[in-house]
This record gives sequence, structure tokens and C-alpha cells, in this order.
Amino acid sequence: MKSIKIINGLVPDFEKMLMIQKDILLEDGKISQIGNISKEADINIDAKGKIVSPGFIDIHMHEEELDMTEKDPYFIAYYELKMGVTTCVGGNCGANRQSVEDFVGYIQQHGSPVNYMMYLGHNFLRSAVGVEDRYRASTKNEIEQMKKLVRKYVPTGIVGISYGIEYSPGIETEEIIDLARNLDSDKYLLSAHFRSDVEKSVEAITELIEISKMSKLPMQISHIGSCSAYGYMDEGLKTIIKARMEGTDIFADCYPYDAFGTFIGSAAFDDGCFEKWNRTFSDVLLTEDPFKNMRCTEEIFFKARKEYPDMIAVAFVMNESEIIQALQAPFVFVGSDGVYRKDSGHPRGAGSFPKVLSRYVRENKNLDLVDALWKMTQGPANRLRLDQKGEIKTGMDADITIFDSETIKDNATFEQPTLSPDGIDYVIVNGEIAVENNQVKNGRLGKFIRYSLK
Repeated sequence: MKSIKIINGLVPDFEKMLMIQKDILLEDGKISQIGNISKEADINIDAKGKIVSPGFIDIHMHEEELDMTEKDPYFIAYYELKMGVTTCVGGNCGANRQSVEDFVGYIQQHGSPVNYMMYLGHNFLRSAVGVEDRYRASTKNEIEQMKKLVRKYVPTGIVGISYGIEYSPGIETEEIIDLARNLDSDKYLLSAHFRSDVEKSVEAITELIEISKMSKLPMQISHIGSCSAYGYMDEGLKTIIKARMEGTDIFADCYPYDAFGTFIGSAAFDDGCFEKWNRTFSDVLLTEDPFKNMRCTEEIFFKARKEYPDMIAVAFVMNESEIIQALQAPFVFVGSDGVYRKDSGHPRGAGSFPKVLSRYVRENKNLDLVDALWKMTQGPANRLRLDQKGEIKTGMDADITIFDSETIKDNATFEQPTLSPDGIDYVIVNGEIAVENNQVKNGRLGKFIRYSLK
């Protein structure tokens, strides 16, 4: 492994919340020295005028199935890597589309573009024990079978259990709590896609708070923008603040877009959705053939629901001002919720982190640079118990993203959702260069990270 010396870069200091110029030496996958470094290195990078950040940590993404029929089974991870992300958490929203053992085993054998962590998804468990009707609750016997599966998968190193409540409306709160209590440590993390949005969003957040209280486990609320950014963000955030002040361990994540994306056949598009959003069919964009980049009509909407239920659809239904409000909250991290089917989907999977740094830091000044970086690095690292990541300090893992704060920019659009960003010079994963000038040099530097209970 070649040593790397990075000189003249501006490094975020999260104790002082300032950018400080420092030189950094990377050796054997670790940050070995910081300061005025005289030691020679195999590779020298002059980062004058650039930001040298800890690698971004995406606490919410969706690459849970590796297509072994392809020459390279990874897809989303490459777009994550090119936007500066070095560690991702999959299995969110209750979804594992492949055995966790198989997924983890492949990474351990072959490496991956990014470091991976993984939740065990509740809807995956429901399907595994034969609950195919998303509108019914699980029986006691089915819950007991799911508990056995939880115990089976715990040794794989899962972060905890994720829930996709909106996607299976029949899920009862008691079922969620019962499964969560089956985890054998209070250090595991729960994450949840809410039960309802718009006028029921505060009620949905309250349910997640109650689940955290009853299970005695910390809760990560998924993509709070798509839950509450319809005129209810202020009340939703206040509900979380009150719970946190009372001692409940609640955080959230948010992607920087005012449109959500999910499968057109999902329960999110059930009858009544347009009435509650105060939107119409034309506010939904379809992303795949035979309707690629077409806005829905009533006829197309129902045809897609019936004949192409796994097609990703984008719904332009949220308020940007409330997305900003969420991102400004001190307990909300940046998370992409990135999901694609081949090259189709929502641009958040290729643009979320650069968009925050360009639009909401540089252009609109909604966030301070160091604060935004904390939401992408140290904040989620602490949440995920990654004590070797998230900061640039001696002895930490050498996951580094070097970018130009004046030129970084997301390029992914709703019509071309996988375009790579500008302004990211280097992405270093475990001490080696993974991306240089927007080109992937090595896509197998990532590892599977077992969740730490220490």
C-alpha cells in the first residue's frame, strides 16, 4: 500500500467548528501524521485552496441486492463513491432484497466501491415467513418465526432492524416493538420509514418515538423531508425536540430534494395520495421504459401501477423551504436514500452530498460549511458507533474526500439521474485512491463493517 501525503488543505475541526489548514500523511490505511510533515510519501497531493474532509457517510442508501449475472454487480455504490461517500448503510426502509449473509459474503470476498454497513429489514423478514399481504398484520406465530431469523442474522454484524411501515400498512406497532426487543443489546440502532405523511406525519413521528421508548433502543427517522415537508415540518421537528429533551434517543436524516422517489406499485401511491398531497397525476414522473421521463396522466398512472409496479416514480409534492428547515436541525444528518434500477431513478443517489454543499452552503448560505460537513461525517459516524471514522485525527481510518468548495456541484437531474458531480478531486478509501478527477481508479477498496456493540 502506497503512502499518501496531502498538503495545504483545509480540514474541518469539529471541536472548534472551524476550517484549519493542515498537512496529512496516510499510511497503511490510517491517518499516521497531521501537521508539518517532513516525511516523504509515495504519492503527494497539493490540496491548496481545497477542502480535505473525512469521507462522507451515507446513513441511508439502498443497494441491497447484488446482481451476480453482471460482470460487476455493484451499481449505486459507484455513484455514491463519485459524490465523495466512502461509507454507506443499506437495508433501510425495511428492505433487504437479498440474504444479508450473501451480500456480506460477497463484499468480504471481493471488496466493494465503498465501505458497507447493513440493517436487517422488517419487510424482508415478513416476506421470509410468508406474509405477502402488506395490508395485514403478522400473526403471533409469524412474529416468532421472525424473531428466530433476527437471531440468525445478528452474527452477520447488522446495525439493527429497519422498518418500512408505510410500505406495509398492516404492520402493528406491537409487532415492531416485539421484534426490536429481540435484539440482545440496547446499543443496536432502529431506523424507520414512517407510517403516514402530510397531516398524519406528526402522528407517525410520535409512533416512532414511542417505539424507541418502549424498546429502549435509539431510533433513526428515515428521510424526514418526505414525511413532513408538506406544511408539517415545524410541528414534526418540535415533536422530536420535545422527545429528545425528555431523554429519548432520536435522530433523523434528510435528502436535499423536494420530490421523493419510490416504486410506483408501492402503498405510497395508494388511493387518496393525490388528495392528501394536493397534487395531481402530472406531478408524478416515471423513470423507466415504456414511460421513461414521462409525466403521468390518469391512464398512464394506473397502467404503470398494474403492469410495471417495480418502476421507480418521482413525486414532486414537497416544499423546499421545509427541506432546508430539516437540514438545519442539529439532529438531522444528510442521507441520500439513493435507489436506482440500472440507470433509472431519482438524482439523489448521485447528487445529494454535492447539492447540499453547493446549493445550501455556497449559494443560499442556509448551512455553514463545517456544520454541513459534520452532518455528513462525524455526526453519522457517532450514530453508527464508527469510532475510527468521521474525523481527521491521527490513528483514524484514511477515508478522505478532497473537493473544491467553490466549484463542487451536483449535475444529476430528474431526466439524467446518474450524472456525476463536479468539484471532487479525490476520494480515498481505506488509505488508497478510489476516485481521481471524477474517474473511478479502484472500485474494490471498501469493506463490510460489522456494527460495534463495544
